[in-house]
Amino acid sequence: MCLVAPELAAPEQALTAVLGAAPCHRDPHLARYGLENVIFRLDNRFIEIVAPIEDGTAAGRFLARGDGQGGYMAIFDCDDPERRAAEAEALAVPVVNRMRVDDYLGVQLHPKACRAAMIEFNRTEGGEALDGPYWPAGPDWQAAPRPTPPCRLHAVTLESPTPEDLATHWGRLLGLTVSDGHRADAGGVILRCQKGRRECLSGLSLHSADPDTLLARAAAQGLAVAGNSFQLAGVHWHLTRE
Repeated sequence: MCLVAPELAAPEQALTAVLGAAPCHRDPHLARYGLENVIFRLDNRFIEIVAPIEDGTAAGRFLARGDGQGGYMAIFDCDDPERRAAEAEALAVPVVNRMRVDDYLGVQLHPKACRAAMIEFNRTEGGEALDGPYWPAGPDWQAAPRPTPPCRLHAVTLESPTPEDLATHWGRLLGLTVSDGHRADAGGVILRCQKGRRECLSGLSLHSADPDTLLARAAAQGLAVAGNSFQLAGVHWHLTRE
């Protein structure tokens, strides 16, 4: 999942402290888009935060439209990004960007047509195994420190005034079966749509061996903590015990 912030230093410091682990990678190629980023490893799933370093970026416009609220992008490693892109275009969701670097291909779909958040499909050559190469996370992501206590991304919450319609739309784009509860399983991460006043990616759910420690760290960083969740980089982070 990719989040966006007006600047990178504060959310990076806060998330490093909450997770008890340093970032695993920064992508120098994003400078061409007027962005900088940082990526954190949560087992074999990843959280990215991007921030604009120039005026006129898509991320900057996203921040201006949403008052800094909501996740920016949902990124899915898959077997064939081009096929997925063609299927999306058949659903009137156009491709806005293709990124080819070394053995990596990423295809990004139009955020307004995706609704709630931009969708990206990508693939790294030889990366079929979950512990295999994954270019966006860097060449040595497998050696990166894990969060302490351990935690992993478990679910993503999307909001919409019409959650059933949004769930159906994302199910078609992703080729997933949607349940009556507006939920779908995306490779072990649950996508769930719920009622909200506007469409956005509003929350991330983490399974942790010790959620109380993570919440205490969030409070120590001055983040807004309520119940089993805290607020960071425009989304609610919900913690549950694994």
